[in-house]
Amino acid sequence: MKTLYMVRHAKSSWDHDVSDRERPLSKRGLKDVANMSEHIARQQPAPEYIFTSDANRAHTTALYFKESFGMDDDHFVIKSSLYDFGGGQVLETIKACDDQIDRLMIFGHNHAFTSLANMLGSTQLDNVPTCGFVSIEFNTDSWKDIAQGKTTHVLFPKEIRK
Repeated sequence: MKTLYMVRHAKSSWDHDVSDRERPLSKRGLKDVANMSEHIARQQPAPEYIFTSDANRAHTTALYFKESFGMDDDHFVIKSSLYDFGGGQVLETIKACDDQIDRLMIFGHNHAFTSLANMLGSTQLDNVPTCGFVSIEFNTDSWKDIAQGKTTHVLFPKEIRK
């Protein structure tokens, strides 16, 4: 059994004159990721590895979850292939994952994450919003063989916003 946790980066700020990859999180994004990371870490088993896009907003979001799950640096990997908006590179990255890993958490971008959640999961989603979480289980022992899985958990920040 393989489990994939997908988290779209938290809301980013457009208030800075920086490249797309360098955009930071907004105030709301920082609040949402603090709430979501703590909530998910209480609700879900910890991933064995976190893979994150190298974009600042995704990397920062992933760091909050790493902290909430109490994970060490050896299980936190920055992957430029997750800076993908279509989903093809994201899917290749997932399928190339070491089969010794049973629970993988990835951080990236839309439209890739909504497309993959709908393609791989059993629940159709209109949109995975910023800092949205989707968990999908696959009845296989190899990441390269993942296909249609079962969506086991979906949580969006507005559902727990304080």
